[in-house]
Amino acid sequence: MGGLQRFEHKLEQAISGVFARTFRSAVQPVEIAAALQRELDNKAQVLSRERRLVPNAFSVELAKSDLDRLAPYNTALAAELTEQLQEHADLQSYVFPGPIRIEFESADDLGTGRFRVLSKAEATVSGHGRFTGRQRTRAVLEVNGTRHPLMAPGLVVGRGSEADLRINDPGVSRRHAEFLVTARPEAATAPGEGPLQIEVHDMGSTNGITVDGRKVRRAELRDGSRVQVGHTSLVVRLLEEEIADV
Repeated sequence: MGGLQRFEHKLEQAISGVFARTFRSAVQPVEIAAALQRELDNKAQVLSRERRLVPNAFSVELAKSDLDRLAPYNTALAAELTEQLQEHADLQSYVFPGPIRIEFESADDLGTGRFRVLSKAEATVSGHGRFTGRQRTRAVLEVNGTRHPLMAPGLVVGRGSEADLRINDPGVSRRHAEFLVTARPEAATAPGEGPLQIEVHDMGSTNGITVDGRKVRRAELRDGSRVQVGHTSLVVRLLEEEIADV
């Protein structure tokens, strides 16, 4: 029995076959499983001779009629699809940058029985500060849906445990880039309260950095600047009078 057949049989057992009967004339779970598997195969990027990076965040878009039928079973289906994808990845020596995440969404341009899969590699991000005292949070880095304070003197981004902002991305070096934060003295009403100056410096990383699509060794950043490290984007956001924890 093939992998997709095993998946279909296991899914029917998990939810007593109700899902299969409900979807008899609409999108079939095994079709979604096959599409997700193809997404891994098509998006695999070579890391080494024996390892390839694949997406781990998936959006399955369906017609509203199919999404409504799916609603009572989406948790069970997502769990089974996740397990099936992990098994396929293990067989193919694929590497996920973070936990597998599968979401189901409605798409107005799709009819009943039609669906599409969108995917991206979304690395796990964790941070630990090196700051003391209570500081005003005036800027943050947005990374994969999370926000991390960006305060003086700055922080180091990398894959290693010594980085202030750790990104589990195979394309990121252990100490990849440093963000430097200072307050400009002009227009300051108190020490450290001037407009922020934020710079990013490449720390001799293997794959380098880009800022707004341009490869650089160092660059000054502004609100909305997008810094790419490996397969991960970090966006600078300046805050308006926002204080305390982020």
